[in-house]
Amino acid sequence: MLSAAPPPPPADVPALKTEGHDTGKPLTMRDAMIQHRANPACAGCHSRMDPIGFAMENFDAVGRWRDRDGDSPIDASGVFPSGEKFDGVAGLKTALLSHPEEFVSTVSEKLLMYAIGRNVQYFDEPAVRAIMKEGARGNNTFASLVMGVVQSVPFQMREVQAAK
Repeated sequence: MLSAAPPPPPADVPALKTEGHDTGKPLTMRDAMIQHRANPACAGCHSRMDPIGFAMENFDAVGRWRDRDGDSPIDASGVFPSGEKFDGVAGLKTALLSHPEEFVSTVSEKLLMYAIGRNVQYFDEPAVRAIMKEGARGNNTFASLVMGVVQSVPFQMREVQAAK
């Protein structure tokens, strides 16, 4: 599921190796992540997270477009655990939008989580469904989802903690 949080990393996760062990030359981010994922303890989480990051690899740390990572061309392709393949941000967008209910559910959950200042719990699921219903009435625009959050019971009934 798109919104499922990965489990916590094992306690003994090694640091990401950014240089090739044979060459000593810098690895591309993709190559470093592939090497890291070779560890079965790491592969489970990274097979879900990495494809989305690979799709955005053309953007550097400050959002500038780049075609190369060091001396290597960027490979912005990805494969979801389901086997669905995509290439770059445009392909990721198409892949995400091919599952609109899952995408809208994820956005609704994340908006609600931000609005109420805590993780969404099982008892919040009726509110998430109501937010999605409100969003559907408004053609799933961002504004319609925000209105669903604002009108939700968890948001309306939250307690604000006084600043210390």
